[in-house]
Amino acid sequence: MMSASCEALMQPFGRQGILQIRFADGTLPSTRAAFPDTNDFLLTVSDSKGKIIYEGTYGASQESFTLDEGTYTVNARSCEFSAPLFDSPQWGDTQVASVKAGKTTVVTLACVQLNSGIRLRIASTFITAYPGATLFLKSAAGKLMYGYKETRIAYFQPGTVNLEMNDGGVETTLFSRRLEPQQVLTLGVNVDGKSSRNGIVVQVDTTRNWTKEDITVGGGGDNAGFDMEKAYSVSEAKSHAGEEDVWVYGYIVGGDLSSSKCSFSPPFSSRTNLVLATKSSCKDKSLCMSVQLAKGNVRDNLNLVDHPSLVGRQIFIKGTIVEAYYGIPGVQNISEYQLKE
Repeated sequence: MMSASCEALMQPFGRQGILQIRFADGTLPSTRAAFPDTNDFLLTVSDSKGKIIYEGTYGASQESFTLDEGTYTVNARSCEFSAPLFDSPQWGDTQVASVKAGKTTVVTLACVQLNSGIRLRIASTFITAYPGATLFLKSAAGKLMYGYKETRIAYFQPGTVNLEMNDGGVETTLFSRRLEPQQVLTLGVNVDGKSSRNGIVVQVDTTRNWTKEDITVGGGGDNAGFDMEKAYSVSEAKSHAGEEDVWVYGYIVGGDLSSSKCSFSPPFSSRTNLVLATKSSCKDKSLCMSVQLAKGNVRDNLNLVDHPSLVGRQIFIKGTIVEAYYGIPGVQNISEYQLKE
């Protein structure tokens, strides 16, 4: 009895492990103009009983969660979305993680578009034939009026969406389609041309089933050769030391580098360097990438002594990736930069 009791007392109470959450490198959708800042994503971590462990933005979450051994659900959403809305793509992912005592579990979120969309291309012949009509896009969650001059994408929860017309109090369903997550349809609305009010034609434009948009960001340089799709994230860039004239992106999180430390909040004293991280909330130098600000426009415009408000901003920089600068991987010889608006 005594032996058994002593053995029980020696067992650890509340066996715990580490949970880390990150977004996958290279998985951001091609329509990055519409893709929001991942720091603003709504993050929820809950245990197997539904108890909320963390609920807030991804950017404000800690680097690691120390949790009891068990199963946890990690859910990330770019925004809340339920009723139909214009210009409101929702990105996100849900992962289930098993946390083991004494071990680190890394959850990698590969975000995809969760909702669906429809954009109408209304022909002038249709407007002539039905000048007083009103078009609606309708789902079980609600409906949106689609004016003749409307050009935006209407977003819905995945499911059946109808295109309806009200003309003189008479309602007609012109088109019905079940939309899947990530699907964005472009519908051409026309008449057959034989008569001003003959048959209505609604045609799916198969060349426009997915949105394709460009991004414009402000800051030094003229954008020549700027290809966001080919830019390395901070974590990717660390394994590409030696490459020249490449783009790297991350969040400005601090400066005042030395061989042993880094400052993550103003006031700053050095105009010659700053550090980037994958999250704007990062406060760990070992997770960062250093950036040398050479004398000239780059230093004048990016140093944190004169521009402390840059902390937290996402930036793209073009330069040479080096194995170490102030003890961590870095970027030197900056020739261009782009601050994301």
